Formats: sequence, structure tokens, C-alpha cells
Amino acid sequence: MKAFMQIQGRKMIGRNLFTDETRLFEALLSVEELGIGFKAVKANRGSPGIDGMTIEEFGSHLNEELGRLIEELENWTYEPKPVRRVEIPKATGGVRLLGVPCVRDRVVQATIKNLLEPIFDPKFSDSSYGFRPGKNQKQAVERAREIVASGKGYVVDIDLSKFFDRINHDRLINRLSKTVPDKRLLRLIGMTLRSGVMVNGVVIATTEGSVQGSPLSPLLSNVVLDELDQELGNRGLEFCRFADDCNIFAKTHKAADRIMSNVTRFIEKRLKLQVNQEKSQVAKADRVKFLGMTVIGNAIAISKKSMKKARAMVAELTPRGTHETLEATIKKINQWYGGWSGYYQMTYFPAQLGSIEAHIRRRLRARLVSQQKSRHNLAKKLIKRHVPERLVNRTVFKNDARWALSHTRAVEMGFSNHWFTGVMKLATKSTKNLSHWFGIKVWPNLA
Repeated sequence: MKAFMQIQGRKMIGRNLFTDETRLFEALLSVEELGIGFKAVKANRGSPGIDGMTIEEFGSHLNEELGRLIEELENWTYEPKPVRRVEIPKATGGVRLLGVPCVRDRVVQATIKNLLEPIFDPKFSDSSYGFRPGKNQKQAVERAREIVASGKGYVVDIDLSKFFDRINHDRLINRLSKTVPDKRLLRLIGMTLRSGVMVNGVVIATTEGSVQGSPLSPLLSNVVLDELDQELGNRGLEFCRFADDCNIFAKTHKAADRIMSNVTRFIEKRLKLQVNQEKSQVAKADRVKFLGMTVIGNAIAISKKSMKKARAMVAELTPRGTHETLEATIKKINQWYGGWSGYYQMTYFPAQLGSIEAHIRRRLRARLVSQQKSRHNLAKKLIKRHVPERLVNRTVFKNDARWALSHTRAVEMGFSNHWFTGVMKLATKSTKNLSHWFGIKVWPNLA
């Protein structure tokens, strides 16, 4: 501990003194900076890398770990370990390849990001919204709406094929070197990019790409794509980009086709990246999905694809034949719906949220119907819940299946909307009456 305190006294110089971009590496060798990096890693949580060390274990010996990192970095004995490969299924099929670096490597990368971001971010385009302080998806979608409303109703929707996997290391380091003259930091970033991936116990070299899951990767991706942003800006084009999701706007289909051809050529020849021709398109704005939303005229709606995925998630959270209590199911639904609706409330059409809420209630009513085991039990249950007996008998003893029964007046009276929200505490969002919303009965015309 005494030795570490000596290191701490020598290295804790303070971030504000390092305005000289030729001495960023010295700034990295700071307990203060690495400590800030660790706080960012801890806030983002995440699982261990290939060494098995958790964030909690690293934090329990923080002084020793940071002291060891400083010594290794200073002596150039530090070597980033290969990342642990993780496969995340995509909703559209296939998998997304992520990498989990070891905690100590994440701390170094998060610290490098903290040092570089104040230098690079002010230089980025105002039309870039992804992974930037003070920027978010809502701003990107709202800006897209403004551009479409101004008369540019055609969209060049560009999809980059495996963008993070295809980043050219030499071009990236060269791009960084134009702003960061400290070759030691550039060397360290190069080591990080080439650290490799461990798959089934075998280390695979990484000669291109930047691992998704790395704290540094989002900033590096913006450095790469800033070259595209600058090109689009120089051509006088209006666009919105969030990470590798880029929409460019035009007044006519002919102009949009020309933009698609020219920009594709620039991306593939100059940036050494690949445009996915199958997923890229030129279309009217109301046929394009951008960050889960669709711009319709002067309004924003949840895209048809996002609505379909939400309904599929509701079905997953309310499976048939489960022995889970209603309370436990509602708790899981609330957890998911709180996050989902918190993002998608940017829609101008609260009816879209209302339809998902209605679907949740119907799924739960269908379960309640099934749990009664027999028609007689269901009838008794509904009468006990103050549904008129005549209505109950007329409804329950027909030949309707559980799903049809779940949408009848008798069942909806017995297990009312008010009962779900008031007694069972089922979350709702569509009744909040936000200032940008249309009336609850207005429905978007989704293509």
C-alpha cells in the first residue's frame, strides 16, 4: 500500500493540466484518470473477460490493480488480453458478435476514451448523434422529422455491412494521428485493436475491426465515420447519423438515387467499408425505419417492425401454460414496458402505446380464463366479480375458445382495465397526455 501511495502521489497530476495533446500518455498514467475510468466501467456493469475477474473483485483491490496498471503501462509490459466472444441473437435472424474485454483492459480503454472524447467530439458533425455527450436517438429522429417536413421526403437509407468488424486499422490510426500526435497513445490503441478474440478456447487474431463491447469502440467508430459526415456536409446534403445507421434526405427520387450511387462509391473506395445492398434502399420517408421510428409527414410514429417486435415480446412474457403467478408476470411486464415505452413515447401517436397495453391485458385475461379450468368455474368467478349473471351465461357457455373469450364484454368487465392498473399495478403510458401527442384515437398510416 505504501508503494502505491508513492505512485499515487507521483501520478495524480490532474486532468486539466494535460491540455498538450503530445502528452496524453502521461495523463493516462494517473490514478485519478484511471479511477474515473473504473467508475465508468462499474456504472456500465458487464460480465468478466477471459481472466474471470469481476468488476467487484477488481474494485475490492482497486489501489493495487490501478498501481499495477500504471507500472505496466509505464514500462510497456502491459498487454491487452483477447476479448471473450459473445453471440447475441438478432431479431432479424443471425447473431451479433460482441466482445467482452477483461475488466483491467476496460478500465484502460474507458480512460483513453475520457481523454480523447473532449478533443474529438467538438470536431464531429452536428448531424452525428450516436455515442456522444448530450446527443441521443430522440434528437436524431426529431431532426429527421424536421428535414422531411421541409420538403425532402425521400430517404437514402444506407446500411453498412458488419461495420464494426471491417474497420481498417491503418486508416483509423492515421485518422487519429492527425489530431493526436502522441505516438505512445496511438501505439496503445493499436495494441488494443489487435488484441484478438478468444472463441472456444482458441485465440483468433484481429487484423481489422473494433470489438463491439469495448468502451473505446463507439468513439473510434465516430472517428471513422466522421470522414463520411464531412464528405456529406461538403456536398451540401442533409443527413442524420446514429453510429452506423445513416439516413440522407433528398427532394426527389432521382436525386436520392444519385446520392446513393455516389455515397456508396465513397464508402467502399475511400473508407474501405462495405454497403449492404440488400438492406440499403431509396424510399419515401414513411417507408423507412430509423432508430425504430418512421417519419410520416410532419409526425413521428413507431415503425411497423418495432410494433411487431413489441407484440412478440408481450407473447414471450405471457406464455401459455405457465405456473407463474399473475403478480410475477406483471412485474416482468412492467420492467420491460417501462423501458420500451420510455423510448418509444417519442411517437406522436399514443394509440400505438395503447394498442400494446391492450394486447398485454388481453393476453393476461386469456390466462385468467384458462386458469378457471371449466366454464362453470369461469362463470362463478365473473359473477363474483359483479358481472351481470345473464351476460355471464350468454358469454361463457358459448363455444368460444379462450382467446375469443378474453375479448368479450363479460370478461373485460370482470377483469377491467381499472383493475389491472389500480389493483394489479400494471404499468400504462398512453394516458399521460404528453405535449407532442395527437389524440388517443388517431392512428398512423404505416406503410
